[in-house]
Amino acid sequence: MIDFHSHVLPGIDDGSDSIETSLGMLDMWRSQKIDRLCATPHFYAEHNTPRRFLRNRDAAYQELMEAAKGQKGYPKILLGAEVRFFDGISNVAALPTLCLEGTDLLLLEMPFSRWTDRMLREVAEIRRRGMIPVAAHIERYMDFNSKSMIRHFMDLDILIQCNAEFFLSKRTSRKALSLLKDRRIHFIGSDAHNLSSRAPNMDEALQLIQKKLGTRTIEYLRRMEEMIDEG
Repeated sequence: MIDFHSHVLPGIDDGSDSIETSLGMLDMWRSQKIDRLCATPHFYAEHNTPRRFLRNRDAAYQELMEAAKGQKGYPKILLGAEVRFFDGISNVAALPTLCLEGTDLLLLEMPFSRWTDRMLREVAEIRRRGMIPVAAHIERYMDFNSKSMIRHFMDLDILIQCNAEFFLSKRTSRKALSLLKDRRIHFIGSDAHNLSSRAPNMDEALQLIQKKLGTRTIEYLRRMEEMIDEG
């Protein structure tokens, strides 16, 4: 299985703070039998340019790969970004460079505030440009927006990612399972940042999904992963 959302690269954002932490996180994914993970450090347009971000991201990745040399069973790392929405995002020429490598999938973090129709039009424009927005951790926006707005957003020609914690929290587990059962969730990620408070936890979520929704739902998630293989 793939972990679609992580902050494993050392020293590039608020995720892993060191090579040692990153290696410890990789150990955890290996023990959970995660064979691929998406390294999606935060991209904030107000603090960075795509070119500088990619240079720093790729340097952190190379440093981690050098430290992990000789290790067996670590998941393959796919490079991407968690791109925070900003006004005018749909017009940025370099936006495709922030997609998950080898794909047109763009992990997009929406504002933690009430959305507007203009914001949704920008997301739709990204899709019209040929990229496929993947809404990061959809559960985190539900307290800021009406059910109808969330439904309208999810009905756009986009994909939806949720965090493993959405299934594991007693407060939200029923909602998460319902959305997944209805195939409104397409990818799951740990959004792991460290070894303690936000550690890799994909195995717990997948076990719960298997128990509650059965093998067919696990097979559905695997089929969605084929989008990454197909590019």
